[in-house]
Amino acid sequence: MKIKEVIVVEGKSDYTLLKSFLDVEIIITNGSEISKETLELIKKANETRGVIILTDPDYPGMQIRNKINQYTNGCKNAFVEKSKAIRGKKVGIAETRKEDILQALENVVTFTNVAIGDVTYNDLYELGFVGKADSKQKREKVCSKYHLGWCNGKNFLRRINMFNITIDMIKEVIKDDYSN
Repeated sequence: MKIKEVIVVEGKSDYTLLKSFLDVEIIITNGSEISKETLELIKKANETRGVIILTDPDYPGMQIRNKINQYTNGCKNAFVEKSKAIRGKKVGIAETRKEDILQALENVVTFTNVAIGDVTYNDLYELGFVGKADSKQKREKVCSKYHLGWCNGKNFLRRINMFNITIDMIKEVIKDDYSN
């Protein structure tokens, strides 16, 4: 399968896995200490061919993704659910099955730095998406439905507003599991 965009990954093992079944150009960040030169390379690639960020579904992966998205507006983001990226004690793209990576690439999302939704932090609190024992599970369900990747409360609010996901849309996702 040929991919037009350049895919950004964290390490060499991610590169090796993707190259085993994709015809694609890849930029490696070398982990969370992403250099200014690498950020410039990603920016140039995004301007000329487009970029898909495919980082590990963990906290360092989220930090790398956020740094790239803040530096280069308009990148596509592909997310693999953490539960699908675990082998033994390791979590990452290199531990993910080919089918799950292909599914992530089919469901890319593009973040912009402009929020268009109007959900507030107070709305999330009232619905139990922050500040409650099961908040994480609720966020994960909505993030999975809309392919938003792993989010803490602050990122969840930012992402749902970026995609204009409304309170009613959120309630619809959780209606069978939770009553509010």
